[in-house]
Amino acid sequence: MDYIKNPGKIEEKSFEIIQAIIDETRPDYKFSSRIEELIIKRAIHTTADFDYLDILKISEGAVETIVHALKNGATIYTDTSMGLSGINKRILDKLKVGYRCLIADRATIDLAKAKGITRSMAAVEIAAQDSNDKIFIFGNAPTALYKAIEMNEEGLLKTSAIIGVPVGFVGAEDSKEALMNSQIEYIVSRGRKGGSNLAAAIINAILYHYFM
Repeated sequence: MDYIKNPGKIEEKSFEIIQAIIDETRPDYKFSSRIEELIIKRAIHTTADFDYLDILKISEGAVETIVHALKNGATIYTDTSMGLSGINKRILDKLKVGYRCLIADRATIDLAKAKGITRSMAAVEIAAQDSNDKIFIFGNAPTALYKAIEMNEEGLLKTSAIIGVPVGFVGAEDSKEALMNSQIEYIVSRGRKGGSNLAAAIINAILYHYFM
């Protein structure tokens, strides 16, 4: 069978197809910036969902804030090991950026049980003990996003920005709206759509553009 085997060529062809579909179905669509284009196209590439042309929202200072944090040794915290596994570690290691998912740690499990909260919420509370600057990447847990917003409002959480794209039917949409109405720089997918794969794609788009 004749098919493309080279991963680089597959990705290149995918992005060509994405642009062709945008040209055909949304000829008047305009990206506000080059980095917005790269983030949204990678989101579409990862999900095959063109709704992200409309529902992926980026606050004015989000990308600049994330890039500054990455250059200055921030730590990335994710709400799932799947989300963490999808992020390009080679670039993070080169930048000396830490990256952690605390969801399965014994301390997280014990705190969640003691307080009667989700492990995702407990993980945020534990991450808050890290005095280092933090970037939170949430693709699965609305409760983690709510907790991060609450702790930030209380002055208990040092975070540069949140990539908040939890997927689902309970709390996902509302938690993302809450993030957009907070003082935190954000990248969100409005509505129910999202996921750990999307979360990883968003941070990778930034890493590839600024640090490759």
